[in-house]
Amino acid sequence: MNTGIKATHRLRTATAVALATGTLCATGALAAAPAQAAAAPSVVAKGAYAMNGTNGATLFAKKADTRLSTGSTTKIMTAKVVLDQPGLNLDRKVTIQKAYSDYVVKNNASLAHLIVGDKVTVRQLLYGLMLPSGCDAAYALADTFGSGKTRDARVKNFIGRMNSTAGRLGLKNTHFDSFDGIGKGSNYSTPRDLTKLASSAMKNSVFRTIVKTRSYQAKTVTRTGSIRTMGTWTNTNTLLGSYKGAVGVKTGSGPQAKYCLVFAATRGSKTVIGTVLASSSVAQRGKDATKILDYGFARLGR
Repeated sequence: MNTGIKATHRLRTATAVALATGTLCATGALAAAPAQAAAAPSVVAKGAYAMNGTNGATLFAKKADTRLSTGSTTKIMTAKVVLDQPGLNLDRKVTIQKAYSDYVVKNNASLAHLIVGDKVTVRQLLYGLMLPSGCDAAYALADTFGSGKTRDARVKNFIGRMNSTAGRLGLKNTHFDSFDGIGKGSNYSTPRDLTKLASSAMKNSVFRTIVKTRSYQAKTVTRTGSIRTMGTWTNTNTLLGSYKGAVGVKTGSGPQAKYCLVFAATRGSKTVIGTVLASSSVAQRGKDATKILDYGFARLGR
């Protein structure tokens, strides 16, 4: 056996012994293999997406650009259009109209139980919109902040502004035909677009405060001038209080939408924002979101 062959033989023998005894280190003949990255989770939702809330980098994607029905996650845009109003007065009082009540009854819609004739502030309407997902609150906001001589004209104008905002944000696969998600066949978005929308909305401090609130009780002014203490509005986002660092954002559901959730959580300096669309149940959308959040934070090193 020549010298080169002997040297190779000795190296192989030493390496085999080191591997068997666990004494091989990175400074030896072979370097230890790096830790394997966590595998992307499997989720039930038809579409899902998550991004780094700091720089917008993608953390998870499943049919991220597939157009799907949004349900009440539409109300994120409703709130954004209202909060983008120049010189917005959150204490402005809005009188609740019978049309709002008739609308939720006709559509068997989620509601904030607003009372006809009561005066409710814009701030209270936003809580009623985002926590119990009140379609009556959504109608009141669209009627109040849309432009036009008739209610129908004002609502149409408001929805037009929702779409204009989507265009300005570069949400190319998003379209609204309603102010609350009860669409007429042309109310859709994608997991990526909704996540971008939520990220934009979360830049507003009032929006951030509302969507992380677990419960809220409004005091409204009745038509006789007395104070009415409303029933407590509970946030439909079950991640709040159950997932460490959860700070929002909005649930959605419906015959076409199935079960949706736009979510966000912050741990230290890291934020993960994401969306699941068309999951199979309330419980499952929460499980899907939890898996994605865990994976996102693992990728960010938290």
